Amino acid sequence: MVRDNRTLIDLSTGQTATIRDIDLSNPTGQRLLELGFVPGTPITAIGRAPMGDPATFQVRGYRIGLRSAEARLIGIDLLSRPRR
Repeated sequence: MVRDNRTLIDLSTGQTATIRDIDLSNPTGQRLLELGFVPGTPITAIGRAPMGDPATFQVRGYRIGLRSAEARLIGIDLLSRPRR
């Protein structure tokens, strides 16, 4: 079985995924875990800034903006395709 290497940065606006894992070797990864980015939690991409960075996500009932470097620390499993 091939493991999907998608991270949160790969999530398109309107798409929902489940958090698979977080890179805890990075202090930012530790902080994201403390903020509620827990494996198994659904997360939805809400939008992106005009230049693509940061992006806004909804997780556990709140919205948060993450830079690309932060979003790359969060592994995901896709749940849905973006809405049109």
